[in-house]
Amino acid sequence: QVQLVESGGGSVQAGGSLRLSCAASERTFSNYAMGWFRQALGKEREFVATRNWNGISTYYADSVKGRFTISRDDVKNTVYLQMNNLKPEDTAVYYCAARRSGYIAIQTSSYDYWGQGTQVTVSS
Repeated sequence: QVQLVESGGGSVQAGGSLRLSCAASERTFSNYAMGWFRQALGKEREFVATRNWNGISTYYADSVKGRFTISRDDVKNTVYLQMNNLKPEDTAVYYCAARRSGYIAIQTSSYDYWGQGTQVTVSS
């Protein structure tokens, strides 16, 4: 059972930046695809970004493309989401997810493990 723990959330003004971290409990993390999702109040959880097991493939939601970057450090068993030029509509709880298959996916149902989430609030 992989445990994922997110950190780095907080409150920022529009145009600011945050970097989210997701620490995994297992060294087999390096074989997994990793993803970030978010859920705004009253809305369904939506895909944000994903990166495959070897880092060659990444994919972003159109709403964050060019502003967010997903990366991973397999030595630290950690995946990151660098968020720049934040907008009020980015306000949500952000979740890290791991997929045993090493290939990217954008559906929540494709992921096997989830973190508890971290709140990001962007004010105008």
